[in-house]
Amino acid sequence: MDIKKFFEPESIAILGVSKTPEKVGSVIFKNLIDSGFKGKVFAVNPNEDFVLGYKSYPSVKNIKGNIDLAIIAVPSDVVIKTVKECAQKKIKNILMVTAGFGETGNLKLDEELLSILNKNKIKLIGPNVLGLINNYNNVDTLFIPFYRLKRPKKGNISFVTQSGAFGSSVLDLISAEGYGLSKFISYGNCLDIDESDLLDYLNKDKTTEVIVLYIEGVKNGRKFFETLKKIKKPVIVLKGGKFIESKKSTLSHTGSLAGTYETYQGVFHQTCCIPADFIQDVFDFLRLFEKNIEVKGNRIQIITNGGGHGVISADAVIHYGLKLAELSDLSKKIFKKSLPSIATISNPLDLVGDADDLRYKLAIETCLHDKNSDVILLNLLYQTPRLTKNIVDIITSLNNKNLKPIVVVSTGSYLTMELEKALENKGIPCFQFPENAVKSIKAVYDYYQYRK
Repeated sequence: MDIKKFFEPESIAILGVSKTPEKVGSVIFKNLIDSGFKGKVFAVNPNEDFVLGYKSYPSVKNIKGNIDLAIIAVPSDVVIKTVKECAQKKIKNILMVTAGFGETGNLKLDEELLSILNKNKIKLIGPNVLGLINNYNNVDTLFIPFYRLKRPKKGNISFVTQSGAFGSSVLDLISAEGYGLSKFISYGNCLDIDESDLLDYLNKDKTTEVIVLYIEGVKNGRKFFETLKKIKKPVIVLKGGKFIESKKSTLSHTGSLAGTYETYQGVFHQTCCIPADFIQDVFDFLRLFEKNIEVKGNRIQIITNGGGHGVISADAVIHYGLKLAELSDLSKKIFKKSLPSIATISNPLDLVGDADDLRYKLAIETCLHDKNSDVILLNLLYQTPRLTKNIVDIITSLNNKNLKPIVVVSTGSYLTMELEKALENKGIPCFQFPENAVKSIKAVYDYYQYRK
């Protein structure tokens, strides 16, 4: 299915725009204008002559020229009339914000709408959607204003969500965390275009390198499975409605049937999916996937300046089924010669509390060239007195993805967060807690094992 025009339209008509600024259609119209979209934008409302200085048309049929995308934000009782007018105008792509369909039990309206779509070969995203964003051409059709939801910068993540409300909150956090976004797609009830169609599009999209998917249920299980098998990019998936008690709410939310979670798990483990148990996992996994960090082996070398953190890190490595690396004889020889006698030369490699920048540099450099490990889990307790801000430049200069990834764990507040941000800006993933870091390493490792 060709759905390119949803993301790369040259002309958009918003049906349901008014002079009332908080109305859904009005917010979408203003967002499109303020986002810098270079195509043509048309307002449609039979009761308005002008909106925000733009002419308002009584019907989409009164607009001259082709319309690539119609956004419908009218009440549900006039949706059918509005869609029929779109059909008469030969519009082939509709994004429908309007709710009040299958998710409320109104299956008759679903059937009537689907009949018109099929008869006129119209493609639909929706109904009951938040909207979509293409950050690479300033298409922003969300019905949430900018001052309530800051949009993320351009990047390589595309986010597909069945729930608009959940999507908006996660999108807000993606922006706050500094991640870069390619596409955002809320697809609601998926009466026509479903999650599989969107995944297929993103698999071919050159600006998308990692996909985040939130689903409650899928429309066509076989199609979903076959689509995932073809995808060559990581798909971090969070499944809502895992349990019998929580599944009951999915039908009333988006009108979807959740199915058994065991079935979904079987699909995820046979495809490119990286299952996230919780929302926090999504953000943790993105720290590695967004930076294109590969984990080719499961041997983890821990470096720390705090014994307790080293032990907790080792527990996490074992808990998540990874292995504690064994230092090579050469590495042990270097450390015995250069580190103080109270240092623990094993795994964890404990540089002790008086470790300075140069001691860390020696440890990182040696472990990077140690063929017995695949990942360095670098614990940095910035509260110790001899570490300086120069450690950021040292780690950055040593970072070499061709040797092995460096993943930093630093627990703390003000200074810690400042240095964390500095490292993240240099492409080095940082975590507050060891267990989050190790779980993320395991997720990336499992993905690359699948890709082999």
